[in-house]
Amino acid sequence: MSTNLTHDPSLRCWVESANVPGCDFPIQNLPFCVFSEFDEEAVPRGGIAIGDQILDMAACADASLFGGRAADAVFVAAQSTLNELMSMDQDHLSALRAEVSALLSGDGHTYRGIPLPRNILYPMDGAVIYLPTRIGNYTDFYASIFHATNVGSMFRPDNPLLPNYKWVPIGYHGRASSVSLKETVIRPHGQTKAPNESAPTFGPSQQLDYELEVGAFIARGNALGDNIPIGDASESLFGFCLVNDWSARDIQSWEYQPLGPFLSKSFATNISPFIVTREALEPFRSPVYARPEGDPAPLDYLNDETDQAEGAYDIQLEVYISSEQMRDAELPPMRLSHGTFKDMYWTMAQMVAHHTSNGCDLRPGDLIASGTVSGPGKDERGCMLEITRRGAEPVTLPTGEQRQFLEDGDEVIMRGYCEREGSVRIGFGECRAMIVAEEG
Repeated sequence: MSTNLTHDPSLRCWVESANVPGCDFPIQNLPFCVFSEFDEEAVPRGGIAIGDQILDMAACADASLFGGRAADAVFVAAQSTLNELMSMDQDHLSALRAEVSALLSGDGHTYRGIPLPRNILYPMDGAVIYLPTRIGNYTDFYASIFHATNVGSMFRPDNPLLPNYKWVPIGYHGRASSVSLKETVIRPHGQTKAPNESAPTFGPSQQLDYELEVGAFIARGNALGDNIPIGDASESLFGFCLVNDWSARDIQSWEYQPLGPFLSKSFATNISPFIVTREALEPFRSPVYARPEGDPAPLDYLNDETDQAEGAYDIQLEVYISSEQMRDAELPPMRLSHGTFKDMYWTMAQMVAHHTSNGCDLRPGDLIASGTVSGPGKDERGCMLEITRRGAEPVTLPTGEQRQFLEDGDEVIMRGYCEREGSVRIGFGECRAMIVAEEG
C-alpha cells in the first residue's frame, strides 16, 4: 500500500468543520465508527467521521451513490458491526475510501449526478456511538522496551528486563467482554497483600492506574493451524484506535505469579470509538526503533525488510487528568505525558506474526493492543506506576492535590494524532473515562 489521491493535502471538504486546522477528522482521515440516533428504536449502522459530523454508510448505500467494489463495501459498512467489512480485501476497502473522499470533496449537493440525501450526515455530538466490532478476542502485548525497563527496574533493579524480552513479543490473552466505550469505570475490588501483612485482605484497589496503549483491529485473519508470515502481517491490520487498559497494581502484584495478570486487568479496557484505517496512516509510517548495539536481531519469522523500513507508525500520544476539584474550579485537564508510538521495540506486524506462529487463529474484529507506550524521557511515561515511581514521587495537580495513583472522580483523557510535513494532521479523537466508586 502507498499514498494516493485520498491523502492529497490540498483536498478540501464541503463539511466546513473538517477544514479547521487541528481537526482530528479532516477529509484525509475518514475513520470508521458505528452509531445511531438517541432513539430506543434506532438501528446502529456504520459511519465515517468527517469534521464534527458522521457520514452515514446506510444512507450512502440506500441512495446507490457508489459503484463497483465501493458499492459492495458500503453495503457491508452499513451493518451494525464492522466485522464483515474488516474481512473484505484491501481493493474493496480502498475503493470505498476513494469514493467517500470524492463525494466529500465534491459540491455537497450531488455525486455522480445523484442528489445527496438529506440524512447523509449526522451530528457527532448528537449520536450514540457503539463498539465498532463484536470483539471475539483481545490480546495485550508489552512492546515498549522503555516501559518494560522502567517497570522492571522498580522490582528488579539489577535485572529489569527478563531474558526473553528482546527475543519474543510478550503478550497475554485479555478479557474481550470488558472492552467498552463506557465513560465511567468502577473501581475494582480484589485481594491485596502488603509486605508487612501475614494474610491478604479483600477490598477496593488502592493503586488504580491507567495504561496508554494503541490498539489494532484485525482484518482478514487466518485459519486455525495456519500462520500469517511477517511479510503479510501488516495487511492483517484493518485500523487503529487508542486503548486505556486499566490496571489495579496492588491486586496485580499479589496475583500475577505464576500465570500473569487476571482480575487486576479484566475489569475494564476502554477504547476510542473511531477506527483510523491503515490506509489513512500511510503518510505516517516510519522506520522501526533502532535496536541498541548488542541487541539480537529478530528471528527470521519476525524479520522482514519492509517492516523494518516502515513498520512503525509516528503517532503522537498524550494523557491528561482532570480531578473532581479541578472541574469544580473550572480548571482545564492537566497533561501527564506526551510520547510517540514509533519507538516501540516490536511492531504491530511482528505482534501479528508471533501471535499466529503457533497456528492460533485471528478473526476479523479481534483486538490487539501494544502494551503501555512509554519513551525514554520522564514526560513520556505511559502510566502512573512509572510517572510516580510506584507512588514514591507523587504528581501535584493544579489544585494542590497529590496523586500516587488514581482517586475516585479522576477522569483520564487520552488523545492521539499524526502530523508530518507535507501531510495533513489527522487524529484519533479521545479515549476518556472517569473512576467511580460504584455504578451511579
